[in-house]
Amino acid sequence: MNRPIYLDYAATTPVDERVAAAMAQCLTFDGNFGNPASRSHAIGWQAEEAVELARTQMAALLNADPREIIWTSGATESDNLAIKGAAEGAARRHIITSAIEHKAVLDTCAHLENQGFEVTYLRPFANGTIAADAVAQALRPDTLICSVMHANNEIGVVNDIAAIGAACRTNGTLFHTDAAQSVGKVPIDVRAMPIDMLSISAHKIYGPKGMGALFVRRDPAVRVKPQIHGGGHEFGLRSGTLATHQIVGLGAAAQIMREQMDDENRRLGGLRDRLVSHLRQIPGSHLHGEGAQRLPALANVGFEDVDGETLLLALDDLALSTGSACTSASVEPSYVLRALGVPNDLAHASLRFSLGRYTSSEDVETAARRVAEVVGGLRSA
Repeated sequence: MNRPIYLDYAATTPVDERVAAAMAQCLTFDGNFGNPASRSHAIGWQAEEAVELARTQMAALLNADPREIIWTSGATESDNLAIKGAAEGAARRHIITSAIEHKAVLDTCAHLENQGFEVTYLRPFANGTIAADAVAQALRPDTLICSVMHANNEIGVVNDIAAIGAACRTNGTLFHTDAAQSVGKVPIDVRAMPIDMLSISAHKIYGPKGMGALFVRRDPAVRVKPQIHGGGHEFGLRSGTLATHQIVGLGAAAQIMREQMDDENRRLGGLRDRLVSHLRQIPGSHLHGEGAQRLPALANVGFEDVDGETLLLALDDLALSTGSACTSASVEPSYVLRALGVPNDLAHASLRFSLGRYTSSEDVETAARRVAEVVGGLRSA
């Protein structure tokens, strides 16, 4: 069987060969395999040095202080640490988020509702964005934290997190953003943006799965209670032996993204626009999130008068999805698209196309042609 064309980079990216090489050097006896917390000998010191270099590389991508980078197992853990860690023992009991956040945020907020917190779920505009004005109107004297994602993982629209953060700061409310989809793809400057906490995922930027980070601002200092207890690693916020090879992988991936961001954005933005242009020629096609600022490499398009499951099965030579990989087991239409007012039938028949470092112009042309053929065939049948 021929390998399908991979158009699901929003679900995960392959590890970059340069990242894999750096990680491999931290695995075997001849490499940098030591425990970074073993400070009594040179092997431990070398591992700690590699971890701190990666912390500096990750911080540079965000213009952060390296001491503001906390290693985690991924964006899901980062979201949990940010929101639960801020909520534990807090006097304020109100939280703001949006109805189209990643499940890592929505389920965490639901958990805190069961603990007595009140949560306001903001509805997006029809284009999928969350307005700073809507956040400002929802703020209350007892609002502890607001969590609104930077870029939506299903439709790729980008929120004005600087404006949202500014609204929160005037109220003394913490602002957290899940930036798993935007880090390395959209410029982020935490020194210029009033962001208190920001979640990062390695496997969205050609790094390893099972690795992530949480930016936690030091000035003004953000109070976060650890959710994993043990040896007091990561400035006391996240205990556990550090996986040197995973951390080195994220650091290397972050440095590559920083160096190549502009060139990659130009190339992938051009490929995305070409793909969307082709798909728009299919009658009854709808680009979700149209009119909003969007990630350069992601487009979500719905097709009228076809069955979504049949459409996806018929496109077995393309690796793409109907929404978030974290909810792919669900037979329900995307909760993100439904929140935008998209009818159920169209939401079911919507495909997320996400391009990446290894996508070619030939891939895009082939994919557009195949979608047109399959949609036309299904309608004829």
